[in-house]
Amino acid sequence: MTNPKLSDIAGIINKKYPFSLAEDWDNVGLQLGDPTTEIRRIMVALDPLPQVIASAINNNCDLLITHHPLIFSPLRQITSSTSAGSSILKAAQSNLALLAMHTNYDIAQDGLNDLLAKHIALGQTRPLKITGRDELTKLVVFVPQEQLEKVRTALLPHAASIGNYQDCSFSTAGEGTFLPLAGAQPAIGTIGKREKVEEQRLELLVRREQLAKAIRILLAVHPYEEPAFDCYPLLNETPPKGLGRIGSLPEPVRLADWVADLAETLKCTSVRFVGDPAGMIQKIALCSGSGASLLRDAVRAGADLLLTGDIKYHEAREAEAQGIALVDAGHFGTEILMVAAIRDFLGNSLNNAGYAAEILTADCEQDPFITITRHDNR
Repeated sequence: MTNPKLSDIAGIINKKYPFSLAEDWDNVGLQLGDPTTEIRRIMVALDPLPQVIASAINNNCDLLITHHPLIFSPLRQITSSTSAGSSILKAAQSNLALLAMHTNYDIAQDGLNDLLAKHIALGQTRPLKITGRDELTKLVVFVPQEQLEKVRTALLPHAASIGNYQDCSFSTAGEGTFLPLAGAQPAIGTIGKREKVEEQRLELLVRREQLAKAIRILLAVHPYEEPAFDCYPLLNETPPKGLGRIGSLPEPVRLADWVADLAETLKCTSVRFVGDPAGMIQKIALCSGSGASLLRDAVRAGADLLLTGDIKYHEAREAEAQGIALVDAGHFGTEILMVAAIRDFLGNSLNNAGYAAEILTADCEQDPFITITRHDNR
């Protein structure tokens, strides 16, 4: 197996968790590095903390993948006088590439919110707040029989998935005809003579935003000087994309019992909640990280409870007024599970693509909050 290039890894991530899904205010994708760099060792972490970057450098990693971006707002300067500037300089000096997968990973199917839902045994999930759907195009190209697999292999990385299936395509045999005119440079045939060629009609689905790139790849790998291809806009309704998730537990459970189990499941140092401890819950809304802004969406969806992090006082009061339970398991507690998930995803994806790279996880991250519990002995 060969080592992947940085661009190969970015492409694998983009196919599964498209960077185009990210919120407008976000900054995702490759933040530092040369796309042509060969990657031998990767580290995955939640945050690009100085100690995480130091660990990646000390472990001779070529790439650090994090959930939260190091470069988030526009930078006016990069100096060692700031934490971000110092980290960027150290990464650049050590040839450590940085890549962030933030709200694109939150929103995407099988992303962080689906991962959180799976961890708490939530079934029949769907996005809590829909932000859009994929627009699909069917790309059809006619290829000489002997070149079919070359063209198919080049285009499949840009093909849309169909549910839980990737690399979907269809081909059927036929006969193509053409007459090269003066000035043409035909790969097959001669000027002024009509040719008949055994060809394959290759079809695949492409997300609209990926179509231009797919066509560029097609033109680069197709053996013909002027390949024949068609693009058909489709009316297929794709699964909705959106923030958060909502679903149901297998059966109703007491709020206090569920919160206690949640703390154990997520290994949280502390969990706060709003609501009647003896109240019964079953329909759960969630948003990893900071998702209290989705409180009213959860109420409108008929949720019994919203699970998220970073809850403020007035948001808790709003939940009381709306009659919905609210659980704060922390920003760290609802997102740290992405580290192992991305490690496993990349390991499997690189292996399936014929690449080899060692993948490490940061062992120096912990929740920044320390909770002191006061015991009232009155």
